Amino acid sequence: MDSDVRRVVSSNSNIKSPESGNRQYHVFHNQVLKSLMLFAMVSLACLVLYQTEYPIQFRLVRFYSFSLSRGYAYVNASTNSGNEEDELERVLQRAAMSNKTVLITTLNEAWAEPNSTFDLFLESFRIGNQTLWLLKHLVVAALDQKAYARCLELHPNCFFLKTDGVDFSVEAHFMSPGYLKMMWRRIDFLRIVLDMGYSFIFTDTDIMWFRNPFPHFYLDADFQIACDNFLGNPLDLNNAPNGGFNYVKSSNQTIQFYKFWYKSRQNYPRKHDQDVLNMIKYDPFISEIGLKIKFLDTAYFGGFCQPSKDLNFVCTMHSNCCVGLDNKVHDLKILLQDWTKYLDLPPKLKESKTLSWTVPQRCGYVGYYSYMVTYVSKIMVLYYFV
Repeated sequence: MDSDVRRVVSSNSNIKSPESGNRQYHVFHNQVLKSLMLFAMVSLACLVLYQTEYPIQFRLVRFYSFSLSRGYAYVNASTNSGNEEDELERVLQRAAMSNKTVLITTLNEAWAEPNSTFDLFLESFRIGNQTLWLLKHLVVAALDQKAYARCLELHPNCFFLKTDGVDFSVEAHFMSPGYLKMMWRRIDFLRIVLDMGYSFIFTDTDIMWFRNPFPHFYLDADFQIACDNFLGNPLDLNNAPNGGFNYVKSSNQTIQFYKFWYKSRQNYPRKHDQDVLNMIKYDPFISEIGLKIKFLDTAYFGGFCQPSKDLNFVCTMHSNCCVGLDNKVHDLKILLQDWTKYLDLPPKLKESKTLSWTVPQRCGYVGYYSYMVTYVSKIMVLYYFV
């Protein structure tokens, strides 16, 4: 009997009270929370240090969200009907300058919404310094039915760029298969334009135009492209190119280059066009075909990654290094306000001092880090209440 009692007492002594279990749970929970917070802070610190040490290699993820129309039939780009080719030729002819140069941008439903990037894009041409005339040379390649309809309301030179095999009934987020296919479709489309004998300035729709860029292009370059970060030498291949703005002359060299660029996607799967460009710019094939590449100075062709420092020189400003369409539109509106205030200044005041932007605010590196801190904080709260 005594042995049975001892066994019961011994067994009961191993049973932990509810208070003891709760204490251990909270201790464990706090340890996990502290570990997660430490990991998040270390990750952010590493990100900042990496960007500081390697600003050229650092790349901010661009969160493009394509909210496109539902239930529309797409036609394979490689098997365009004669009608589509004829329509493209008509649009290009109507928009072309005397030397067969056009401006080209692409547009999707989200960016075509009223008071979004497309409206701001067109407005920049209207308030820019001698840029209004460029609008008649702009071709808008619409990526979906709603964007095409919106383009026709606002602009005479619209082309419906159809794509096969992509489901646009859902959002195609940055780096998703649909996004990648659309980006590569764009490269192939630009190759077709070159093949038809047209030179072009390609511009993203989130680039504001303030001055005529042609005086600042290099006469001896076949392919010239804007930069996220410019190192000072237009020939330096270590410059960080940004595919959102480039000037390309139609020639055998550029046609071969765009074919090579498009084909290289197979060697770098799950990479978008700009990443692949960063890899192939060192390839011996570039020298073999005699292509001359030059990088554009951010003093004239700036962006939120590396803003133009003087409004007296800026031609274009790109809302790159920006997370989220709302943040992009917010800073672009302020950008246009800054430009309008600059135009209202007396000429002597413009010449006497260096005038710069009040943006980026929500965009740029600081905006990106703020986003990351907010994002990590939300994760911490989520873990705390789970």
